[in-house]
Amino acid sequence: MKLKNKIALVTGGSRGIGAGIVRKLAEEGATVAFTYVGSEKFAEDIVNEIKAKDGRALAILADSSDPKAVTDAVNQAAKTFGGLDILVNSAGISKGGMIDDLSLEDFDLTFKINVRAVFVAIQAALKHMKAGGRIINIGSNTVKFFSFPGASAYVMSKAAVAGLTSSLARDLGPREITINAVHPGPTATDMNPDGTEFATTVKQLMPFKKYGKPEEIGSVVAFLASGEASFINGTSIVADGGQTA
Repeated sequence: MKLKNKIALVTGGSRGIGAGIVRKLAEEGATVAFTYVGSEKFAEDIVNEIKAKDGRALAILADSSDPKAVTDAVNQAAKTFGGLDILVNSAGISKGGMIDDLSLEDFDLTFKINVRAVFVAIQAALKHMKAGGRIINIGSNTVKFFSFPGASAYVMSKAAVAGLTSSLARDLGPREITINAVHPGPTATDMNPDGTEFATTVKQLMPFKKYGKPEEIGSVVAFLASGEASFINGTSIVADGGQTA
């Protein structure tokens, strides 16, 4: 197991891509804490699933739009398990709308969760991380490669995360902490469900003609979190089944 004796925190880990990441990290031997909001049953189910396989997991209620809640969640995870080796910023929302109609409230909420919470979580995590720490930010292949109408706020927020990732690679390198981003393509989640008319159209543009699975994104994250990725820093890995090829 690549991540035995490692302690990880995944924000937004109860559903969708975040849940796939939590499961994969646990499968690779990590102790995993994750945050959730409004999905307590999903969170409990994942914890029980991991514990049933003799793993260790903790679900923490934390609203990513609240900086204090994010900081407290990081500190709680580190205190409970005795440190923090891996931070995965997966929590995110997509408030769609053409620019004429998108409200400032939705725009601000998108940036609070998709950008500010990432910054705050990293700040808090660095107080607990030692050399060899790993930070992985979940972005989107829409950042540079494949956008769609009505996604301006979402794409802007993910572009900000990509920029933060590149910049912090320089800052954290001397501390031997790596930071990278994973940019998923269409992935079957409740936020982006398969089986819809939109999904059918999108899949026709993809080489595999299908959506990805959350666990497939989790596999990329688990690799970046492992010792095998020790010389990968400040980069972005696109995991989209060739959509942007």
